[in-house]
Amino acid sequence: MESVTAAGCEDVFQFRISDVIAKKRDGLALSSQEIRCVVKSTMTGQVQDSQLGALLMAIRLRGMNPEETMTLTKEMVASGSVLTWPDEWSGWLVDKHSTGGVGDKISLPLAPALAACGCKVPMISGRGLGHTGGTLDKLESVPGFSSQQSPEQMLEILRSVGCCIVGQSADLVPADKIFYEMRDVTATVDSLPLITASVMSKKVAESLSALILDVKFGEAAQSSTIGDAKSLANSLVSVGVSLGIPTMAVITNMDSPIGRCVGNSLEVIEALECLEGTGHDDLRELVTRTGGYLLWLCGQADSETKGTEKIAKVLGDGSALECFRKMMEAQGVQPDIARSLSSSSTFRTASHIEELLVQRTGTVEFIKARPIAEILNTLGAGRSKATDVINHSIGAEILVRIGQHVEQGSPWIRIHYENPLLQDKQRQILQNALWISDRPVFKPPSLIRDVIHSQGTKEEIVPLRREGEIN
Repeated sequence: MESVTAAGCEDVFQFRISDVIAKKRDGLALSSQEIRCVVKSTMTGQVQDSQLGALLMAIRLRGMNPEETMTLTKEMVASGSVLTWPDEWSGWLVDKHSTGGVGDKISLPLAPALAACGCKVPMISGRGLGHTGGTLDKLESVPGFSSQQSPEQMLEILRSVGCCIVGQSADLVPADKIFYEMRDVTATVDSLPLITASVMSKKVAESLSALILDVKFGEAAQSSTIGDAKSLANSLVSVGVSLGIPTMAVITNMDSPIGRCVGNSLEVIEALECLEGTGHDDLRELVTRTGGYLLWLCGQADSETKGTEKIAKVLGDGSALECFRKMMEAQGVQPDIARSLSSSSTFRTASHIEELLVQRTGTVEFIKARPIAEILNTLGAGRSKATDVINHSIGAEILVRIGQHVEQGSPWIRIHYENPLLQDKQRQILQNALWISDRPVFKPPSLIRDVIHSQGTKEEIVPLRREGEIN
C-alpha cells in the first residue's frame, strides 16, 4: 500500500501501514502516532483487510507494552462517541464485565441489585459465541425484550429504573467492531493487549465511576490457568485505573458450571430465583461479593463486607426484583409478562426433556462445564458464528452439587432439547462430565480465588466518594 495521510494524522508523518507491520513483526514498540494512524486509517478504509490481519497477528505474537496498550485503548474510544450522564450521577455509575463462562448469569441479578442500592448501571453486554453464553441472548429469551437502546433511551431508563442491559451501539467504539471481526477470523482473539483494548475502550466510553472485572480461569475459560487470568486482570485493571476509572478484578474458577442451569431461558429463571433471595450458593456469592466490591469501590459502602450486606439485603427484600421487572418493562417487555417471569410458562419450552442418571454411588468431585456447554451448543443453545440463530429453550439443569453424596441410578442432569435430537455419543460425553469419587462429603471452595487491585493490594485503591471526582 502506498503511504497515506490518515484523517487526523496531518503534520505528523507520512504513514505506511507496511512499515508499522514490519516494526511490530520485529518486536519493536509502536509510537502513539503510529497507533493513532492505524486506527484512523482503518476507520476510513485505507488499511486493507490483509494488512490489518497481519498487524493483529504481529501483535498477537510480539505483544504490546503498557504504553502501547493504553494508546490503543484511547484511540479506540476516540473512534466513536462517549456516553455522557448528569453531573449528579458522578460516583454512582458502575458496571461489571466478565470474560465469559458456562452458566454465567451474574449480570442478570447484579445490575438490578446495584440499581436497588442507588447506583446507575449502564451495562453494555454481548452475545455468546462457541461454548460461552451471552447475557443478551439470555435476556432475549424473555418475550418482547429489546437490547437495542439508543443513548437517549438508556438515559431515560437509568433515570426511571437505575439499570439497563443493552448491546453496543454502532457509534460507540466502532473501531473495536472492525478489529474484533478481524481478530475472530485471524486466530488473534486471545491476544492480551487486544483483549484489554477491546474491553476497556467500551468501559471508558461508558463514562463510569467504578468498574469490576470478573476474569475467569479454567477448562471452560478463555484463560486456562490462574496465572494467565491474573496477567489479563492486571492489564485490564492497570488501563482502567490509568484512565481514571477505579477498577478491580475478581479471579474466578470456571471449571464447573455456575449455579444449576446452563442455557438461555433456564438461566433467566435461575437468575430470578437469586433475585427472590434464594438459589444456588455459588451464584449468590458471586452476585453479592461482586456487587459489594463495586459499592465499596465507588464510595457507597465503607467496606466490601458492608457492600456485600447491602446487596444481600436488596436481594432479600424484593427491591432488586422490582428493579429487574421495571428494567424489563422499560426495554420492551409487556407489564403482565414482566410480573410473571418467575413462572416457567412465560418462556418457550423444549419438546424433549431427558434425565441422565448417576452411574455409581459416591461423592460429586467435579462437574466439567465445557463438554456440557459444547453439547448444548450443537443442540442449538449457542452459535458457532455470529449469524447463527439460537434456540432459547435448549439447556440443562444440573441436579447435583459438587461435594454432595449421590446414589447410583439417581438423576444428575436434565437436558432440554428439540431438533437435532440427543445422540448416544452425546449422552456418553455428558456422563463423562460427572466425576464421582470415594472421598467424604465436602464443602467446595469459593469460586473467587483472588482479587486484583491497582497495585496488588486493596489499600492502594482510593474509593470514589460521592463528592469526589475521577482524575
